[in-house]
Amino acid sequence: MRHTGTDDERFARLYGDHGRDVLAYALRRAAGPEDAADVVAETFLTAWRRLPDVPPDPEARLWLYGVARRILANQRRGERRRLRLGERLRDDLSALAVPGQPASAGDSALLLALARLDEEDRELLLLVGWEELAPAQAARVIGASAVAVRSRLHRARRRLRTAMSAESGGAGTSHGLEIERAR
Repeated sequence: MRHTGTDDERFARLYGDHGRDVLAYALRRAAGPEDAADVVAETFLTAWRRLPDVPPDPEARLWLYGVARRILANQRRGERRRLRLGERLRDDLSALAVPGQPASAGDSALLLALARLDEEDRELLLLVGWEELAPAQAARVIGASAVAVRSRLHRARRRLRTAMSAESGGAGTSHGLEIERAR
């Protein structure tokens, strides 16, 4: 939709007349001031996009409250989804973790060696080794060509072997990260 100068003036007037009211409405209902500010921004973005649907005053304020109410409901649903997902992830992680089992010396060396690599090498190695992606699949994830990823993977494996040798005193093993996989 293309807005005109009169649309700009109407929107500015709408915000000037009702912005504080919508903010007060949101502050009384949102989890915090940041969420309330998001509600106001989203409400007026909706008003801008649907300016022809906004009724004239005095109904405009009620229309804006209705929009803000739906945005608040969406925020609450989103927060509940995030909390449920967080609980599921915590449950999954606690089921995967073996409590009280210290990392082996090789695992520690691997983690230290990975930490010494730059972020791009580390991500590529983790995608191929731990996520078990083929180089062509990893290329799609990082947005590069398969040829470039195979070349980068070769160099990253070499740097990891070097770093592993330094960390483990010469025994450059992979300990759970299949750095030599040739998918």
